[in-house]
Amino acid sequence: MTIHAALFDFSGTLFRLEHPELASNADLMRALTAPVGIADDMDPELVDAWYRRDLDPDVHRWVHVRVLNDANVPDAEALYDQLIDAESWQPYPDTKAALEHLADVPVAVVSNIGWDIRPVFERFGLTHLVDEFVLSYEEGVIKPDPKIFTSACERLGVDPRHAVMVGDSEEADGGAEAIGCSFRLVNPVPTSDRPNALLDVARTIPV
Repeated sequence: MTIHAALFDFSGTLFRLEHPELASNADLMRALTAPVGIADDMDPELVDAWYRRDLDPDVHRWVHVRVLNDANVPDAEALYDQLIDAESWQPYPDTKAALEHLADVPVAVVSNIGWDIRPVFERFGLTHLVDEFVLSYEEGVIKPDPKIFTSACERLGVDPRHAVMVGDSEEADGGAEAIGCSFRLVNPVPTSDRPNALLDVARTIPV
C-alpha cells in the first residue's frame, strides 16, 4: 500500500539526548528518556506525577528534578535545564537524509514530551522537513493513546491506513497500529552506533 504520510517519534528515533553527565549512567539515561514505564526503585509518591509528566511542563520539571536528586546527581535543577536545551540533543547521522527521502509526503513528529522540541529542529536546520509537531503536552494525550495518532493524521490530512509511524518503542509508538497506521521500529542506541538505520527504514516506505 502506498504511504501518503510519515509520523516520527522524537527521542531515540530522530534525535537522542547525549549529555556528559549521563554518559556513564545508562540506567538513569533510559529512565529519563523511556516513553513508557517508570524508573527503577522510584519513590511511590512520584509514580502518579511520572505518568503525567509529558502532559504538563511544570510536572515534567518537578518529577525529573526529583528523580535526578534521588540519583544523587549534583545541581539537579541546572542539569534539568541543560537536558531540555537544544544543545544537549543530537540527531542520528541519517536523520536529515531520512526526512529528505520522504520529502514528497507530509511528515509529523509525534512525541511524548513535556517541553517544546521545535528549537532542536531549528538548531540543526531541519524544521522545514517537518509539517506538524504533535506534542503530548500540547495535545493533552500521550502515546500509545490512539487519539494522538489520529490528531497527527488529521492535521496532515491523511487516512491513517495510508500513514506509517516510525519510533523506538513498540508499546508507545506501535499504538499507531490501533488506528490503521503501519509501524516501523528503530533501536534507541547512541547516535554513533546507529549510522543508517533510520534511512534504511525510510527506504522501505512505499511513497
